This record gives sequence, C-alpha cells and structure tokens, in this order.
Amino acid sequence: MDKEERLIMDFRDLYNKMNWLNKAKMEDRFRGYKSSEIHCIEYIGKHEDPNVTELAGSFYVTRGAMTKMTKKLIKKGVAESYRKPDNKKEVYFRLTEQGKTVSKAHEKLHKEFRERDKAVFAQLTEEQFRGMLEFMETYSRHLDAEIGKQNAD
Repeated sequence: MDKEERLIMDFRDLYNKMNWLNKAKMEDRFRGYKSSEIHCIEYIGKHEDPNVTELAGSFYVTRGAMTKMTKKLIKKGVAESYRKPDNKKEVYFRLTEQGKTVSKAHEKLHKEFRERDKAVFAQLTEEQFRGMLEFMETYSRHLDAEIGKQNAD
C-alpha cells in the first residue's frame, strides 16, 4: 500500500471511529431524528436565508432529496419555510424555537466530543496543525474541482 492510499484509509478509519463513538449519544439525545436531519438543522441555524439549492449543495445531495428532508423537518416542527417580500419565487428556511433547542443541544454535544478529544490536539505543535489544515484545504479544493467536472458532464 502506498502512502496516499494509507492516508485515505487512515482518514476513513478515523472518521468511522469518531462516528462509532459519537453515535450512541447522538441517537440517545436525538431520538426520532436521523443524523443528516440534525446536521441540516445545524446548517439552517448557522446560515442566513438557506434555500433548497444551497442546502443540497452543502450536503452533496440532489435538490429533490433536500426537498424531502426539509419537508420532514417542517413536519417535525423544527423548521419553517418562508419567502421574502421582494422574491416571491424562492423558498427559504429558518429554525423554529423547537429547532433552535435541537441545534443548541447538538452544539453542546459537539462541545463534549471536542472536550473528550482535547488531549490529542493539545499535543500538536502550531506547525503540525498548520500543515494538516493546509493539506485538508488543498485536498478539499481538489475534490471541489473534481465535483465541478462531474457536474459539468
């Protein structure tokens, strides 16, 4: 196995471990919600005037899939749709009070996860951190370009 393949496999393994560790608490605190719904609630709460196209792009799903998810979130009472007076065509989303409560609980849980993992990050030098962040940004830009190529086809 070459170093690039090992790095990708190690990233995947790390991601899977984090998911496994976090899954039980996520499922316990957010019964009745899928992980994707919780992350959509988080996104809506952190962005101004998100619409289906923006949400779909952010989650790398089709607009149809995102429309289904936002309808579920509205039905669950955590989000609502609205239109702006100057643009009657576009539909936007915002959180309800219940949605804000779910979002805050999710944020609190993520804070617990970061606290759990703090000891590992404390061992990193600024140079190591900077190098990893630069790599992640470079790789992310590369993947964005590849996604752009596929969407152009």
